[in-house]
Amino acid sequence: MKTALIIPAYKPAQELIGLLKQFEGNDAFLPIVVDDGSGEPFRPVFDALPQGVTLLRHPENRGKGAALKTAFRHVLDHCPECALAVTADADGQHRYGDILKVCETAAKNPEALVLGSRKFEGEVPLRSRLGNGITRQVFAIASGVKVYDTQTGLRAFGREGMARFAEVPGERYEYEINMLLTAAQSGMPVIEEWIETVYLNDNASSHFNPFKDSLKIYLCILKFSASSLLAFVIDYLLALLLKGITSPWPAALSLNFSVIVARIVSGSVNFAVNRKVVFKGNESLGKAIAKYVALAAAILVLNLLLMHGFTALGWPFALAKIVTEVLLFSLSFIMQGKFVFRKKAK
Repeated sequence: MKTALIIPAYKPAQELIGLLKQFEGNDAFLPIVVDDGSGEPFRPVFDALPQGVTLLRHPENRGKGAALKTAFRHVLDHCPECALAVTADADGQHRYGDILKVCETAAKNPEALVLGSRKFEGEVPLRSRLGNGITRQVFAIASGVKVYDTQTGLRAFGREGMARFAEVPGERYEYEINMLLTAAQSGMPVIEEWIETVYLNDNASSHFNPFKDSLKIYLCILKFSASSLLAFVIDYLLALLLKGITSPWPAALSLNFSVIVARIVSGSVNFAVNRKVVFKGNESLGKAIAKYVALAAAILVLNLLLMHGFTALGWPFALAKIVTEVLLFSLSFIMQGKFVFRKKAK
């Protein structure tokens, strides 16, 4: 079995040729380069590709995500001998040995998404160090999965991963964060292998726009957490309203009634939005409802236990509600993605 070496290329330099030459004679790899609308001035680079490299072309620039998906579909349709795919950048940032190391791990874990992660040691451009650091923290909060290098282009996975990632939305740099979010919410294991941190000429060859492309990345993360945030707002405000209305009741009865009714209303909204917009699961409605109700019941029990515990300590109801919801936010999001709305690859 072979590994498809996929390299999306937009206006590449000679580093692309140098990387591919190292794979000449290595029959374990099938190199595939996607010319993402680089234009006539860069045709000499593509004409110089080593023999045996498959060249796919976009007539005009469509973005890194579109180029990767073009390659995934090509492998799925025309390369049954390729059990794995590994993606690498065209700018020379990924070393031959690191690509081999990531592929070795993927061969042992074909069901996982294996990342070639950089530690950002040595001389690293400030925008790259800060950008990766911020995105790392935001991604962990939104998905519940810790990934050190969320923006690495060196990634390997099996054919099931190819099918799953070929359907992931996003055409440009936001696509790669969507890949990670899809893996996180579908229960796909994410494994990191440390690789060398390489930036050539202060990363001058990168086509990443620090403002525009970063904004797209954060908007993708926000989309995955917005539904739970909406449910939190509904749940919080309704619980406060009901607590005020039932204040003449015994304290325990008032708390239980307010929390349970608010949870039912917010949970119904959360289920509808997550099933149709966020996770887009393909399980039957009946199974999804049954799983969601079971999860909601478990979350409700934890919610009540925490609320009673915090209020017993003398905390105000409003403060106890906020802390409880923050503690349960990530748990609910992860469990919904992994078990309630899980989407199987086609």
